[in-house]
Amino acid sequence: MTQQVKTQKNRKSVMKTTGSDVVFTVAVYAVLTLALIAVAYPLLYVVSASFSAPSAVSSGEVVLWPVKPTLIAYKTVIAYKNIWIGYRNSLAYMVVGTSMALILNVMAAYPLSRREFVGRRFFTLVLAVTMYVSGGLVPTYLLISSLHMLDTFWVMVLPGATSVWHIVMIRTYFNNSIPDELYEAGQLDGCSDFYYMIRVLVPLSGPIMAVIALYTAVGIWNAYFNGMIYLTKQELYPLQLFLRNILTLGQNINIDDVDNVTEAQDLIGLSNLMKYAVIVVASVPVMIIYPFVQRFFVKGVVIGSIKG
Repeated sequence: MTQQVKTQKNRKSVMKTTGSDVVFTVAVYAVLTLALIAVAYPLLYVVSASFSAPSAVSSGEVVLWPVKPTLIAYKTVIAYKNIWIGYRNSLAYMVVGTSMALILNVMAAYPLSRREFVGRRFFTLVLAVTMYVSGGLVPTYLLISSLHMLDTFWVMVLPGATSVWHIVMIRTYFNNSIPDELYEAGQLDGCSDFYYMIRVLVPLSGPIMAVIALYTAVGIWNAYFNGMIYLTKQELYPLQLFLRNILTLGQNINIDDVDNVTEAQDLIGLSNLMKYAVIVVASVPVMIIYPFVQRFFVKGVVIGSIKG
């Protein structure tokens, strides 16, 4: 026992911190602190500005904390009917799109994870090529139009239902984290590939499923370009497209159309205030979802990104 204590003390004495180690540690913490400030300050400013008076935001008085706190921006946003239409549409797109993405990506990744699958390398190569070569915007638009998906719900869901990167991550997770003995045991019990995938593989792949679901949900929630290109009906607009319209509202205000300067200043100030309030409102669903999948996030990304 005494010998073990002496050995531990000797190891501690050998692992002394040198001056270069201290400098390196200080530099790392300094860089991380600057990165934290660079990321956190804009978020804090947006929240503070959304609770401040329009005049304070327009005059640049808001720096860190709300100035002349008020809820006028949120009252205006709540009264804006299109915000709730966008919320409804974006939630529907996110739920349906994420569910479809998980189903299709898993069904594509599973055969690619089986070493006995004939043509496995060929199909993997074909999928990989699509990550670097695309048809372009005009051919894609013509394809969507020929499929009669313009101004439909599915134009916001189907074009991005699969992702080669997500398929590769899921396939790699299957190869590296699920033992082949489970598949062999299932085969001995007469288990089909589909049954094995649904009842064995997917329940054991919670971390990577959570990561893919988070990636897909956030991507769909923040998407506006497809809506801007393929949709003309406002009742189908996602929230981010309404947000874009609000963000450009202040630029479209013509002071000559307003009776007096004070009214014009108030209108511009309110439009600026609404921008920050809508950004906060649009970020709430993602902020609510993230804590539930955060514990799977690191594990799923690390294991799923290992080359298989």
